[in-house]
Amino acid sequence: MKLNSFWMLLLASTLLFSCKDENKDTSAEVAVAETEFDYNVEEFADIKILRYQIPGWEDLSLKEQKLVYYLVQAGLAGRDIMWDQNYRHNLAIRGALENIYQKYTGDKNSDDWKNFEAYLKRVWFSNGIHHHYSNAKLKPDFNKEYFETLLSETGTELSGEAFEVIFNDKDAKKVNLDESLGLLKGSAINFYGEDITAAEAAAFYKKKTSPDPQKPLSFGLNSKLVKENGQLVEKVWKSGGMYGTAIDEIIKWLEKAEAVAENEQQGKALGLLIEYYKTGDLKTWDDYNVAWVEATEGNIDYINSFIEVYNDPLGYRGSYENIVQIKDFEMSEKMSVLEDNVQWFEDNAPLMEEHKKDSVVGVTYKTVIVAGEAGDASPSTPIGVNLPNSNWIRQAHGSKSVSLGNIIEAYNNAGSSGVLEEFAHDEEEIMLEKEYGKEGDKLHTALHEVVGHASGKINPGVGETKETLKSYASTLEEGRADLVGLYYLMDPKIQELGLTNDWKKTGIAAYDGYIRNGLMTQLRRLELGDNVEESHMRNRQWVSAWVFEKGKEEGVIEKVSRDGKTYYDIKNYDRLRELFGELLKETQRIKSEGDYEAAQNLVENYGVKVDQDIHKEVLERNAQFKSPPYSGFVNPVLVPEMDEQGEIISIKIEQPKDFATQMLQYTERFNFLLLEKPAMSNN
Repeated sequence: MKLNSFWMLLLASTLLFSCKDENKDTSAEVAVAETEFDYNVEEFADIKILRYQIPGWEDLSLKEQKLVYYLVQAGLAGRDIMWDQNYRHNLAIRGALENIYQKYTGDKNSDDWKNFEAYLKRVWFSNGIHHHYSNAKLKPDFNKEYFETLLSETGTELSGEAFEVIFNDKDAKKVNLDESLGLLKGSAINFYGEDITAAEAAAFYKKKTSPDPQKPLSFGLNSKLVKENGQLVEKVWKSGGMYGTAIDEIIKWLEKAEAVAENEQQGKALGLLIEYYKTGDLKTWDDYNVAWVEATEGNIDYINSFIEVYNDPLGYRGSYENIVQIKDFEMSEKMSVLEDNVQWFEDNAPLMEEHKKDSVVGVTYKTVIVAGEAGDASPSTPIGVNLPNSNWIRQAHGSKSVSLGNIIEAYNNAGSSGVLEEFAHDEEEIMLEKEYGKEGDKLHTALHEVVGHASGKINPGVGETKETLKSYASTLEEGRADLVGLYYLMDPKIQELGLTNDWKKTGIAAYDGYIRNGLMTQLRRLELGDNVEESHMRNRQWVSAWVFEKGKEEGVIEKVSRDGKTYYDIKNYDRLRELFGELLKETQRIKSEGDYEAAQNLVENYGVKVDQDIHKEVLERNAQFKSPPYSGFVNPVLVPEMDEQGEIISIKIEQPKDFATQMLQYTERFNFLLLEKPAMSNN
């Protein structure tokens, strides 16, 4: 396949990546390839449900297929952990909603019932009653009296706070980043006891010390912090501890996976992950991550455990996540050039010399085929991931970056809209976006992941960013990686490396798209009057707003009003690149020095508040487009065929009938936490 054809097939025009890269805004303009496979499942509220394929499945050996199957089952076994992490009443509420859905025999053509169905599907999609992206509590379009009728007619029990919270204003935000409301008090996430303050939690972890200060442990990553008898204690997520019944099932499937590992290093990593789940020991977690990063051979890989800390307003606790991956050799080879040249990018970055790494170690970038997802990765999936998150492991042992190729392909084949034509400033901008936008987004993705997250170092003696930058750590890191990508998108080096046939046009298209999205089109995802809360949205806004303001006197970016509509027109792309470089230098300084006040000023002044007139206009202009702004996926079902001895002799792939069918089957098969009694504290 030719290079340009490859890019067109693989990419969508507004792919937005992060350390755990967010799902794509599918209302963007995309090129739709011809295909007989039906990628679309259904739409409801602001959600579109899609399917994805697993190309090349039949080319795997039976042993490899077994490994994939066991890893997928391990991931699904922990599915309910994410539900409980997201909110303490989620499992009870889901159980009640699903019971009603399956048992109700009344009028299913009424608006109330249709609104009930839509609410249940939104809850399924978000793994709880808070929106998966905005973090705001989902509001049902039926009243309390109708819900009481449904409960009564189906013999379903739901009472007390779990019932009332569906309709009242309590626990309105899953993750609140407004310190004036209390980072913990204002957040419904189930990571902390209700009577614990952010100051108490910070003081608790400040007292903890790692055996080796040069290798700080990820304190708090795998536990809930509660208060018992007036003392703070951790309920550790492990076998025999909190979430123990689900974790025992995860272990069972991981042990099966370990038995069919492709090689010794992969088996070693799986063994350490099992040990971590059994003990909850954070040193074992680090040992596992080192072994996992170094396990680069083989066709199968995976992400499993408590990983990303975006859902913790304090940045300690990891949400449960699972992604099972099959290597796509052809596509991975095309991007290996970035791995080979990562040191060049570090050496030529516009950073202070003392903030540059002398040697960038072990970065790998692969395009993979997803075979199954669970927890924080499903139904709303990332399109790429860069791990591990530990700074010292990344610096000493490297990292793995993956692009989820078949997920991106599914987005590309799912449909298109006219959003680009509505918000782009002129025909030239539209033309360049269509010709080079997809290529630019792909390169930004790769540069963000491979170079951005691997770049820079923290000054000696400065603590981890979750300790120094606190609630601003995630958005600063994502903005920093974005800026690395933006800076190099307008560098002739990317053409020299064979990654584009025109670095200038690729960079112009990417800059246009980034500013357009950061200052306008991403606002489609917010309710009028809302501030920006989500970390990735914040970073795109503070990056875009900062360069717009700093370049205002020079006319770098012009705000244009035409026929009552607002547009942003970049007048000087070279100077804009310099501004990106200046902001990158400052952002790296903030991270390297742990400058909390500077981080706070940058984010609060540029990334949080929304121009309400612009927001109102964006929503009005966007109303003409009916395609939902968010998408997610049902997972293909791996179905094993057994012989008389109970051994797997083949595994076939089936596509789920619809979203509800898969969600109900998951509850039936992986409903382990409802069997669990309250866990004892485990330090």
